[in-house]
Amino acid sequence: MPERLLAPEGTPASVVEFEHGGATLIAEDFGSGPRPYVLIHGIGMGRSVYLDFVERLPGRIIALDLPGFGEAPEPARTLTMARHADLIAAFLRSIDVSDAVVIGHSMGSQIGAELASRHSSLVDGLVLAGPTVNSASRSVREQATYLMRDLIGERPIVLWRGAREYLRGGPHLIRKIRATVVHEPEKAYAKVKCPVLVLRGERDPLAPVDWCREIVSLVPGRAELREIPDHGHGTLLSDAELAADLITEFAASL
Repeated sequence: MPERLLAPEGTPASVVEFEHGGATLIAEDFGSGPRPYVLIHGIGMGRSVYLDFVERLPGRIIALDLPGFGEAPEPARTLTMARHADLIAAFLRSIDVSDAVVIGHSMGSQIGAELASRHSSLVDGLVLAGPTVNSASRSVREQATYLMRDLIGERPIVLWRGAREYLRGGPHLIRKIRATVVHEPEKAYAKVKCPVLVLRGERDPLAPVDWCREIVSLVPGRAELREIPDHGHGTLLSDAELAADLITEFAASL
């Protein structure tokens, strides 16, 4: 059985497996508030790496392990970003959530964009933290180079948590990376109807400022870009107080 990883001791929480369309996700649901935050992790990650962030985020949190990541079993086929979004949408409907603030980090931003564009009735607000993949650098080699450059300046806790989860990602990790690189998130951004907050660390090579500005320009409605000083791609992984404050402020404005 999946374990509770993020909910503080003494906090009522549920950890469930949800299967739909031949793929299974794990969801840890705890806390309370006017709107649930739905946390979608990045490539090679899982919900356990966001402990520092969720400790600072008030309200109800639904943190996910996507198929083949964290505690979730490997799917028979590698999921596209759209299939991930459809799986999450089916899960949210199963628990009667239709007013989510979706927080997507890295690859999770691509899935969050698909979720908001394909299932707009479920999403009240969308946060894109360190959004990938830059339209000017859409190859596995380029993305890997940017990732290595980012890791040089990352904090040890980020490196440790990330290395552990990448190892858990299994032998199909390259296939999963390819699925993120071939995705064209700009097509989804142009269909997003809810307000959008784009967050980037000022030292993040995977989410360059020109790309983040392009995202803001593509969203038809309200969208804003905020930069987090002295952070790289791991904006939600450590020293996450400023990111949590900006997201809380954004959610309160919806």
